[in-house]
Amino acid sequence: MTIRPLVILPDPKLRLVSEPVASITDEIRLLADDMLETMYDAPGVGLAAIQIGVPLRVVTMDVSKTEDERQPLVLLNPEIVWASEEKRVYEEGCLSIPEYYEEVERPDRVRFRYMNLAGETIEQEASELLATCVQHEIDHLNGVLFIDYLSKLKRDRVMTKFKKAAKREVGGA
Repeated sequence: MTIRPLVILPDPKLRLVSEPVASITDEIRLLADDMLETMYDAPGVGLAAIQIGVPLRVVTMDVSKTEDERQPLVLLNPEIVWASEEKRVYEEGCLSIPEYYEEVERPDRVRFRYMNLAGETIEQEASELLATCVQHEIDHLNGVLFIDYLSKLKRDRVMTKFKKAAKREVGGA
């Protein structure tokens, strides 16, 4: 397993719509392993393949509380099939937007469908942190970032901050 570099805002790759996984291959299994390793190292609770520059509909997640209780999930071609009308506000962050957190309102509960690495189609309900994480990561697969749910003013401020940071890195300052 390899820890892969993260794609950071304002990289335009984060706005790509990811392609479905056509078949489960050794490359897909390796990608999932690398994604889990990268996610745990960051540390984070979720990672979409596009966040390491791979435009495939693959998500890894683990919302367990401690390292001892790890419960990794690998979702291939995940989709939301139902969302509650009730909303919940969670403070979200993103490995591709480091050290920036903001409250986002999303459906409190969702039902989602995905394929696991064994090729089984699974439908699962989620609430609280898992529901937020699933929605956040599926958004990534569609080129949507959590900052898109913020006001234009907040979103513009974040974009400006990260564009300046990217220029400094390129300029070597």
